[in-house]
Amino acid sequence: MIGSRDPQRRVWVEDIMGTTVSIHLLSADAHPVEAEAAVAACFAELRDIDRVFSTYRPDSDISRLHRGEATPDDLDPRVAEVASACDGWELATRGRFSAHWRGWFDPTGFVKGWSVENAARRHLEPLVRLPGVVATGINAGGDLQLFTADAADWVWHVGIADPGRPGSIVATLDVVNGAVATSGTAERGAHIVDPTTGAAASGVVSATVVADGLAAADVWATTAVVAGFDDLSWIDHASTHTGLVIAGNGAVRRWLGATEISVQKTPAGARLG
Repeated sequence: MIGSRDPQRRVWVEDIMGTTVSIHLLSADAHPVEAEAAVAACFAELRDIDRVFSTYRPDSDISRLHRGEATPDDLDPRVAEVASACDGWELATRGRFSAHWRGWFDPTGFVKGWSVENAARRHLEPLVRLPGVVATGINAGGDLQLFTADAADWVWHVGIADPGRPGSIVATLDVVNGAVATSGTAERGAHIVDPTTGAAASGVVSATVVADGLAAADVWATTAVVAGFDDLSWIDHASTHTGLVIAGNGAVRRWLGATEISVQKTPAGARLG
């Protein structure tokens, strides 16, 4: 067992894909020399993904495709990979997630989780197999991909922000290995659209999902927002471990696997105390 009660922590931070990305390494002693190279490679991969998929960069492959200046055959092969994955997720979520909700191919709602998970698995996950390393993880705008060494007793305690009380948390989720994604309207307003109706999703101000990988966690968190507070039917076929949804009045529903485990109802306009 690795002694991980008080490991040393090192954090690297960069702004990529329009958000703050931080990489964390916890070690029982000196950090391995391999860490610097792994972190640099992880950040480099994410910057390259942004180069290809950003809808804000006029020179990106996605922007060129949207303007009709390129065909799929002209693009980075990862575009086809993402397009295929998005089609699969649209089927899995029964249309609650779609990369075509704008009327053109925009995989923004999938790419961040997919790219962060892939880069983390490729460059960061191998670090937990090095002597003395307790855990490592990446935080991309509040979405997490986390790894812990097999021989460590480390647990990541992930606080879920209370959308009704800035600076407070409404719950804590414990994760050893896995991903946590949060979606909703609390911070960015009604920016999530129900692809089946074209209307802004309402009813859920925050949805947090824990899954094995961030690509899945991110998609299912978006699905939870679109489905709404009263509909948890989607968890029956979702690949999630646990999660919770929060309504505008502070009510909370929480599940484990495919089973709802708790619900807190509060009067309209009330806040969780």
